[in-house]
Amino acid sequence: MEIILHVGTHRTGTTGFQAYLRAQAPRLEYRRIGFWEPTRTRKGLLSGIVPVPGGPDPAEQMRAARQRIEFELMRTRHKRLARLVVSDENMLGMPRQNLRERRLYPEAGERLARYLRAFNGRVTRVALSIRPQDEYWRSLLTLAVIRGRAVPGRAEIAALAQSGQGWRGVIEALAQALPGVEIRVFPHADFVARPDRLLMGMTGAPALPAGAMRTPVNASPGLEKLRKIAALRGVDVTALPRARTRWEPFGEIQARVMREAYEDDLFWLRAGADGKATLIEENRMEERGANPAAIQKARGHGNGIEERRLA
Repeated sequence: MEIILHVGTHRTGTTGFQAYLRAQAPRLEYRRIGFWEPTRTRKGLLSGIVPVPGGPDPAEQMRAARQRIEFELMRTRHKRLARLVVSDENMLGMPRQNLRERRLYPEAGERLARYLRAFNGRVTRVALSIRPQDEYWRSLLTLAVIRGRAVPGRAEIAALAQSGQGWRGVIEALAQALPGVEIRVFPHADFVARPDRLLMGMTGAPALPAGAMRTPVNASPGLEKLRKIAALRGVDVTALPRARTRWEPFGEIQARVMREAYEDDLFWLRAGADGKATLIEENRMEERGANPAAIQKARGHGNGIEERRLA
């Protein structure tokens, strides 16, 4: 049985994807695909893989986690599953740590190495979704404000925009921590509305039950709604603009710099990612191999659009 870890990232439609898995459970099982998602993984099943502060000795926590996982895997054997998808974005790290350190998943490699050990080395593939950095941080900041975090000031916004960090660093950390494990990377825009295609891309299984997300789950609210929700949580919302549109914390130049970093990530992935990961794009899923042919590996889109390279 293949074991596939779907690690998100946060704010890339993971909740909607997990809802699709639950809704299609009988049909997926008929196709020999099983899944564990947060309604199961966050009830103690994966607890202790990343040591819980104040708990028992970390080695004891890991031992207990491995026993629970082995027991649950044994329970699935009578179903004769060919693939098991474990979908939980918290495996990769926590959003609050990303905001605190102003980095994308600084402990991703260390954490996933622990999950590989917890599954006794039987993980065959990791699925990672990515989106442009300005969109990711905007969505994360919006979620944090909704949950009662203070509206970030200009210095914090500038620090996020100027970090220069891309998804390549996260992917390289995972590749180093997971030798022999295939890493597949999915652009958020391609798959957020098609959880069935995302599952097809991560499992390779054909003819999956159709699914579409007409209304995104946990989508970021507009500014007017954001102000109301944040105010109810005691947040000082005077720093938020008064508008009905979506909150855009980054300025135009900041957003362009972050978009350029994302384009660099995609360019590296399309060029083969030094053999460390495979990019899966919706419009190329039917072709053999997920990466484009060599003629298409030139930077940019090949449609005459001028490169957006900043000095």
